[in-house]
Amino acid sequence: MNTEPKPIYGEGNPETHPLTWRLSKQEHVRNADDYEALEGYAGLKKAITMPPKDVLEVIKAATVKGRGGAGFPAGIKWSLMAPNDNSGPRYLICNADEMEPGTFKDRLLMEKLPHQLIEGMLIAAYTLEATHGYIFIRGEYIEAAAYLNEALEQVRAKGYLGENILGTGWNFELHVHTGAGRYICGEETALLNALEGRRANPRTKPPFPQVAGAWGRPTIVNNVETLHNVSAIILHGSEWYQNLSKIKGVVETPGTKLFGCSGLVNDPGLWELPFGYTAREIIDDFAGGMQEGRTLKAWLPGGASTDFLTADHLDVVVDFDTIQKAGSRMGTGLIMVVDEEQDMVPLLRNLEIFFQRESCGFCTPCRDGLPWGVKLL
Repeated sequence: MNTEPKPIYGEGNPETHPLTWRLSKQEHVRNADDYEALEGYAGLKKAITMPPKDVLEVIKAATVKGRGGAGFPAGIKWSLMAPNDNSGPRYLICNADEMEPGTFKDRLLMEKLPHQLIEGMLIAAYTLEATHGYIFIRGEYIEAAAYLNEALEQVRAKGYLGENILGTGWNFELHVHTGAGRYICGEETALLNALEGRRANPRTKPPFPQVAGAWGRPTIVNNVETLHNVSAIILHGSEWYQNLSKIKGVVETPGTKLFGCSGLVNDPGLWELPFGYTAREIIDDFAGGMQEGRTLKAWLPGGASTDFLTADHLDVVVDFDTIQKAGSRMGTGLIMVVDEEQDMVPLLRNLEIFFQRESCGFCTPCRDGLPWGVKLL
């Protein structure tokens, strides 16, 4: 176990910890006045002085890779939204259906920093000329949903939601929608079906949601953590965001991310870090290493749907491209460790039971293959 002090990169500094710096000032920031006292909604006020196309260019230049697991750049996704022809509503959806086993990053952000998500959505909605927004949240996240609804009421009272927001002539409404507890709703088109009150089956693409999404209208779906980056990028610029990862000498993925570790480690948790850390550094320097008498055998890079890697891969940088080259996916970036005493067969069977139960039954390989996998295991 590495006993060196945990590296701290400007803890509490908005220029080095854009996602979590406010939590160094107080335990949570759920009140709109407290949030504004900590630079809250400054990004929104700056964004609305710019033409929407200029805001889009800033996000594109920052190369904000989606934090839901796929890593698709948010700016490119936004640019693919059908142009506004004023023929009907345009939607912005936050995918807060966090149900990946071993993942709990979005929960922390929503419970402790609900206004940061709302501000990110307001900036995104202004950029996309969206008229309606929904935070589609996992139904079991009862506290997070309550805090978000309270925050929305506070924001409405300040004139940041509704009609003629801050005198711009732009109208936007935002609502919290609780899901019914299906893992498949984390897939964006299944989420849209569920939002419309239909069975949560993934849709055939094309058409893509950017062209025909919610109720057949242009729609953008982004992850919670992705949207939490937006206000800081508008305040500090795309070049600043690109440079954050240079702390570790790695610039393939700009910005910071909430990384985490769970399992039989001494200090499981979440940490906001720039990209460039290896799995060994996250496990040893931040999670405190394996518990006494335990030896690492395998690890999942980011949730139960990613592939297992072994101790031979511990020095791989936890980044989208490098993890994929190692034979897995970064996913949500929350590592789960497996020690030498754990039998892989029942462990894998337990995971497969989850996926078997959560299959929407839409396609044969999943509907029939998963139960057979469980039976074989």
